[in-house]
Amino acid sequence: MTKFVTPKGNNVIRPYTPVSDVNQTGEIDFVIKKYEGGKMSTHIFDLKEGDTLSFKGPIVKWKWEPNQFKSIALIGGGTGITPLYQLLHEITSNPADKTKVNLIYGNVSPGDILLKKEIDEIANKHKDQVEVHYFVDKNDSNDYKGEVGFITKDFLQGALEKPSGDFKVFICGPPGLYKAISGVKVSPTDQGELDGALKDLGFSKEHVFKF
Repeated sequence: MTKFVTPKGNNVIRPYTPVSDVNQTGEIDFVIKKYEGGKMSTHIFDLKEGDTLSFKGPIVKWKWEPNQFKSIALIGGGTGITPLYQLLHEITSNPADKTKVNLIYGNVSPGDILLKKEIDEIANKHKDQVEVHYFVDKNDSNDYKGEVGFITKDFLQGALEKPSGDFKVFICGPPGLYKAISGVKVSPTDQGELDGALKDLGFSKEHVFKF
């Protein structure tokens, strides 16, 4: 959680997920996208060396235990990749954790795909454990290899395992993604009812976690 005070004395507070190793000490890494009119992201991008920023945390939303599921799916959109990447990195950094991971990640265009280099490196290193599917709304690159269009129920039906206690779906992204795939969260402490494509595919609340 980050905080700064505007010249008018107003508090601006935003949550960000670290992408560095959970055991890393002395420094912390974030992926932050600057949004037009975004108060916190603009403030962070304007910081100079020696400036300070207030942090509070960590605030653990899901405590991962190695091998608590046989496999998981990570469904993300835009900057919602950060908690999913942290989970992917934690699993693949632990040789004792054999959890299989299916990452499904949507963006507007190939240039918007955050952490692509890092994700591809993990997928190439752990080919028997990690599967990655990229989606973009529009393809403006000759180098892009992935799907064009939205993440649909039909795609998920073929890509996801059947609902069971050994399989968990984690999702994070913009409101439209939640609405289409899982239903929205009511609040940070209330997951809300399961809806959208996952409900149609037979999943229930205990099979899904919304960051």
